[in-house]
Amino acid sequence: MTEIAAPLALPRRHQLHWPLLGLWNKAGALHKLYLVLLGLVLLAALFGPVLAPFDPDAQKLLARLKPPVGFEGALSQHLLGTDQLGRDLLSRMLHGLRLTLLIALAGGVISLVLGVAAGVVAGYARGPVGAGLMALVDLQLAVPFTLIALLAIALFGNSLPILILIVGLSGWEAYARVVRGQVLSVARMPFVEAAVAAGASHRRILFRHVLPNVASPVIVVWTMNFSSLILLESSLSFLGLGVQPPTATLGSMVGLGRDYLASSAWIALIPSLLILFVSLLVLLIGDWLRDALDVRLK
Repeated sequence: MTEIAAPLALPRRHQLHWPLLGLWNKAGALHKLYLVLLGLVLLAALFGPVLAPFDPDAQKLLARLKPPVGFEGALSQHLLGTDQLGRDLLSRMLHGLRLTLLIALAGGVISLVLGVAAGVVAGYARGPVGAGLMALVDLQLAVPFTLIALLAIALFGNSLPILILIVGLSGWEAYARVVRGQVLSVARMPFVEAAVAAGASHRRILFRHVLPNVASPVIVVWTMNFSSLILLESSLSFLGLGVQPPTATLGSMVGLGRDYLASSAWIALIPSLLILFVSLLVLLIGDWLRDALDVRLK
């Protein structure tokens, strides 16, 4: 009796095998908790104006320096207390979290685009173009970024678009270095050489073969760099170089509360703890993604 072989399952023409598929199912209970907490933070930032019980900029001098509820038996309608001008800390934190994450996310996208583009060009084109781009990377690594930020703010001001652009220029060199190394490695793979021999265009090679294979390390670098951007925005706002009062960011709240650490520590301590929580949460997720997406550990 003649056996009829089953037809081979051909891959879909436009299907890309991205490494993030199925990560949620493979994640442990602790990592799922991290993701849920991060989702709650993003929802709180997104719906901050709706959740805020008070106007974040409304000043009530008769209610200034009220401690959080439960602090030394305090009872107040302000759950997290008030600052030196009587403004509700919870409302300001919700608005500040939204603006801080917006700056970090927008800056992270700018860093991602600049770094990936530079890394792909440097690794794929090579030659003088690649050498010139990597020289720019080395130049930015050699100069303290705080000096670059101070110079940019002195020349162009400290408006929100300028601040986002400054934050976006921080960290792109990390993407460029990682992507360049990955592109140099992938470009030597047999399937890429076969595509070149078959006459595939550079655009098809980049978007069909190179970029999908460098997506995993790029995602990991983005999660690791995101917490650094949050801390950078907080540092600039703490120094008075970020978003100007009365608009609240987490860093500016810490900066304004540093003069009251001895008498009313909650003004600076509560937003500092929120910065620490969000940064640590993103770093923990980045560590998990690094291990989950590393093919050498499978």
